Formats: sequence, C-alpha cells, structure tokens
Amino acid sequence: MKLFRAALLATALTLPLAAGAVYAATPADALVIAQNIDDIVALDPAQAYEFTSGEINTNVYDRLVQYEAEDTTALVGGLASEWVADEAAKTITFTLRDATFASGNPVRPEDVLYSFKRVVTLNLTPAFILTQLGWTPENIDSMVTIVDGKVVVQWEGDFASAFVLNVLASRPASIVDEVLVSQHVEGEDWGNAWLNTNSAGSGPFVLTDYRPAEIVRLTANETYFRGAPAMKQVLIRHVAEAATQQLLLTSGDVDMAKNLTPDQISGLGDGIKVETYPQAAVHFLSFNQKTEELTPPAVWEAARYLVDYDGMTQSFLAGQMEKHQAFWPKGFPGSYDETPFTYDVEKAKQILADAGITTPIDVTLDVINSAPFTDIAQSLQAGFAEAGINFEILPGTGAQVITKYRERTHQAMLLYWGPDFMDPHSNAKAFAYNSNNADDNYTATTTWRNAWAVPQEMNDEVTAALAEADQTARNERYVELQKQVQAESPIVIMFQAAKQVAMADAVNGFVNGATSDFVYYRLVTKE
Repeated sequence: MKLFRAALLATALTLPLAAGAVYAATPADALVIAQNIDDIVALDPAQAYEFTSGEINTNVYDRLVQYEAEDTTALVGGLASEWVADEAAKTITFTLRDATFASGNPVRPEDVLYSFKRVVTLNLTPAFILTQLGWTPENIDSMVTIVDGKVVVQWEGDFASAFVLNVLASRPASIVDEVLVSQHVEGEDWGNAWLNTNSAGSGPFVLTDYRPAEIVRLTANETYFRGAPAMKQVLIRHVAEAATQQLLLTSGDVDMAKNLTPDQISGLGDGIKVETYPQAAVHFLSFNQKTEELTPPAVWEAARYLVDYDGMTQSFLAGQMEKHQAFWPKGFPGSYDETPFTYDVEKAKQILADAGITTPIDVTLDVINSAPFTDIAQSLQAGFAEAGINFEILPGTGAQVITKYRERTHQAMLLYWGPDFMDPHSNAKAFAYNSNNADDNYTATTTWRNAWAVPQEMNDEVTAALAEADQTARNERYVELQKQVQAESPIVIMFQAAKQVAMADAVNGFVNGATSDFVYYRLVTKE
C-alpha cells in the first residue's frame, strides 16, 4: 500500500509524501479516483466512443450548447452565449461568448467550423451523430458558415431545432482549438493521433497526462469562463479490481472509487458515503415476433404483470437499478416516469385466459452470462412459470447474445439500451419506429431486431415528434409515445440502470448524470 501511495501521489501528482506517511490524506486541492479505465480506445472527440472517454471529453471540451453540472437536465449555452433558430430555413445562428481555449488562443467561429469539419471528414465511429444532419465532407462548408462573426448551422431533413441542439450538445460536437491542433497534424489525420493523448479544448480541465490502462491526469484550466475549478488536479488511477478499489478508499489512499460491487458498497465503514445516480440505460425483456406463440398482444400485456419489479430492485438489484417502465430515462425532458405495472400473477393469468391463450408456452430466453443479467433471468423464469410461460435460459457472452439479437434468431431476449445522445428521438426510433420489417433491411433498433412491424400511426408519430418545433409540445409527444409502447408492444421495459459511487465524506460537488458525458468534476470541493 505504501509503494502504491508513493507512486500515486509523488509520481503522478508530482506532490511529495512525508517519509513516514502511509495513510495521510490526499492533497486538499486534488481529487484522486480509483476507476477501471481500460475501456478507453480514443480521446479525440472525433473518435471517442467509450464511457471513460466521454467523461474525459466533458471535462476538457466545451460545445456550443451543453448540459452543465449545475443542472444536467437543462440545455444551456456553452461557447454560444445565445442562438436564434429559424425552423423554416432550417438554420440556427449562434453568437459566441468571449472565451479562450486553455492554450490562451481565443475561441473563434473558425474553430467551430474546423471542429465540425474534421469530425465529418475523419468519419470515425461517432461521426454519424453529426452527419445525420445531412452534413458531408463535400457540403460542410456550406452547411456551417460564418456570417458577421456568428456561426450559422444549417441542416437537411425534417428535424426540429430542439433535436439539432441536442445533436450539437453531443460529444463529437466538442469544439477544438484549430490553431493548436493544426500544429500537430500528421499527414491527413487532422491531429487525431495527437488528440488521443492530449487535449485542445476550452473546458474546465486540461489533459496533462494519459497512459493507457494506467492513469489520466487532468489539470485545472485557470482561465475557464465559468471559473477555475477548486480541484487543481483530478487524478484517475486505473484500478481494475473492485476489491483493490475498496481497500484504497477505506485506507484513505483515494478519495473516490467508481466500480465497487453492491456487497462491497454495503461493507464500507465510517468516513465514506455512497451516492446513487440514475443512468440512461434501460433494461428490457423482448419477444421476437417471428415466434408465433409470442405474437398475441395478450402475451405482451400479461408479461408486464409477471415481472417482480420490486422484488428485484429491493434485493439483488438494490443500488444498481430502479423500476422504470418507459423507453426514455427519468431525469431528462420528455421522460414518462409512471410505473403502472406490478407483479400480479392472477391478473396475468386472467389476461391470458380472456384472450384464449393456451398454456403452457415454452420459450427460450437469451441472456448475457454475468450478474446481474443471469439473476434477472432466473427471477423472470420463476415469475413467468406461475402463469404457464416457461423460460429456458440460454446464457452466452455479450457478443454471442447481441449477434443472435441482430440476426433475429432469438425467441425472448433480456438486454439493455442506451441513447447515442440525449434527445428522446434517439430512443423513440429504437422502441417505437420500424417502417420496414423485411429481413434484409437490417436496422439497429429493438423494434426491427424483434421483428415487430410497428403500426403506421406510431411510425408517423415518431416522425412528427422529431419535426415538432414547440419544445413543450415535443416533450408531450414523446410522453404519449412512451404510453403507447407501454400499453401495447412486445418490448417490456423494466428498469433504469443506476450507478453507485463511493467517496470520502469530505468530497462534495461531484456530479454524475445519466451518461458518461455528464460526469463533472468542476464543482468538486474537499472539506
């Protein structure tokens, strides 16, 4: 432990340890975190697509508009001080605030165009989020223009400006320092190699050290336009083993542990608190409509009363998931948070009997072979058996289960879904839209993968909600869509994921929103 602490603070933080200190407190102006960060593939916002990458990007880059630590449910100005939307012309005009990059270079309209252009041109994994606006390498200079010192963004397609704003608040829409990045271009990589180990943003922190599967160090940007963070450094140390994270936290060697198991959480002692944060991923049970026995709507309805929601969330899922029965996660505009379904075997039996459904029904249930998925599957197996629906659980690796799902060869499937960016259309398209159910029309949605030919009126409503210009009316449309999917679809949404973070009592102000893009260190203080 002493050797680890010496490396952690003396080497990584460049702060000395007293010769005899083994369990001395971490520095007052540094936040030290134990976390599994081996998921990082890339840190360049034009390429980054992993959970930890999103967390780092949010803390070193700004976007024109963004969700902030003070209120993760409200879209506010980032580098844009104001904007005006023209729905008819399909444009939004942004006025930039007086801000500088961490390098000292001013943030210019040219940096915005450069940032969007490099994402579209590189065309790496997250580029689709921007290119869905009709942007291509060939037309980007006409779709994003500079007029009288302002940035004018144009889009193609029947999209409301509210949807476009959420696209522009996403990770690949981060604004990079063109002057700085241009100094580190190799060939035609637009600075990609350099930005995967360095940062060129205007955010509250600067990436000053990154060693894969070892360490990420963020240093405070003292010129940040919202004010310099209290923590002068945030050190994220790669610790893969949850047990080691627990030991480091309880001994005082780190301030925060991100990946503890529920058992470890329950065993923490004095001086440590645990915060629970709802996450955007929703977990569901779905029925493939290629299986005849699973096509009657009565089976779908009965299934909603055979899930022991409370029993699971109050036992082995405690702290990991909460009951949620709609496709858009709680905590964001447009969510529907009512939970009308409870575990009621007699009601389920009556629904099946009234519809003339013959039982027993034998169904295979594919599930990822790890906790808590296998535990959920066993609970479902027990509950459904009470009404004569017998699940044969087929465990497999994540890759095996998802491949089967994409091929539409499953019968019942236990999986989860998270939005690509925080706009309700991202999930509405996945759970309430399928305009072409043909086998050769592969679509990355739960509807197509379950071979559910969505009623045309629901498809039309998804399209209408996407184009709705009035934000209040738009949110109401998505609420109604969620009610429709709740009432009659072969997809039974059960839970919303939650994340538990353990930290020293002295740590305050940490914000962990619904996705990794909403993890903020700017407001952290230590008493």
